[in-house]
Amino acid sequence: MKTASKFKVFLIIFFIIIFVVIAGRYFVGLHFKKKFSVRPAPGVIVTKIEKSLFYKSIETFGTAIAQSSKIYRVQKDNIVGNLNIENRFVKKGEMIIALKDGKNIVADFEGKIGKREIAQGVLGSNSLIITLDDLKKIIIDIKVPENYVGILKPGLKAEIINSAFNKTFRGKVESISSRIDPSTRSILARIIVDNSRFEIIPGQLMTVKIIYNEINQIGVPESAVTIQGDTAFVYVVNANTAEKKNIKIGKRNFGKVSVVSGLKEGDIVISEGVSKVRNKAKIKIINP
Repeated sequence: MKTASKFKVFLIIFFIIIFVVIAGRYFVGLHFKKKFSVRPAPGVIVTKIEKSLFYKSIETFGTAIAQSSKIYRVQKDNIVGNLNIENRFVKKGEMIIALKDGKNIVADFEGKIGKREIAQGVLGSNSLIITLDDLKKIIIDIKVPENYVGILKPGLKAEIINSAFNKTFRGKVESISSRIDPSTRSILARIIVDNSRFEIIPGQLMTVKIIYNEINQIGVPESAVTIQGDTAFVYVVNANTAEKKNIKIGKRNFGKVSVVSGLKEGDIVISEGVSKVRNKAKIKIINP
């Protein structure tokens, strides 16, 4: 009987040990699971929604022309004294060149004068060509595809750039041709550009952007918008929690998307780190 009793005690202790080991492993595993399964809130960069100017545009190019130009041709041996022409501005009625025959060259209007030599060997190479350009305003004639005829109208704003300048010049549509060119299926429009600092010179090739359908509307960075099929949405931040909101988008300009509905001015949206965020999840704002 003593042997049987000892065996029973041994079995009981054995099963108790097994139970303790299993229970211990379970609770230790549960502890580490809780400890390491809780992920820190993802860091995101947010943006406050404000109104921006959105528009559509027509882009083309054209050659800069002075609003008024005049060419004078003189014989070199008929000039009195030394020429004073380079980068010289004259007023209307001011003498440009004095001539021996008394037929002095006088400016027909205010502008900048210059000269063009005639190549040696060309008939009349003893002649000199003097130019006078009124540069306060520059004219650019552009060709626009006929499908924009219903959009083009005098007064539309224009932005003009050239690789020689690190700036944008402002202009406007002055006039539009009454006919479409049947060979190019385009219509001619004239742009007037403010050149009061005399930076643009005639002959330069300018890139022209005509602005139309301007609207002042709230917008979000393109990086904030996620598009899935026909649905677009953003994450709005509320008490360090991301809330998914469907939106209706409109025009795109300068890396921003206009929002027609779904948001209001002043909302805070996640602009970077969107891929790490889930609806109703906690987030950590790390804006610089």
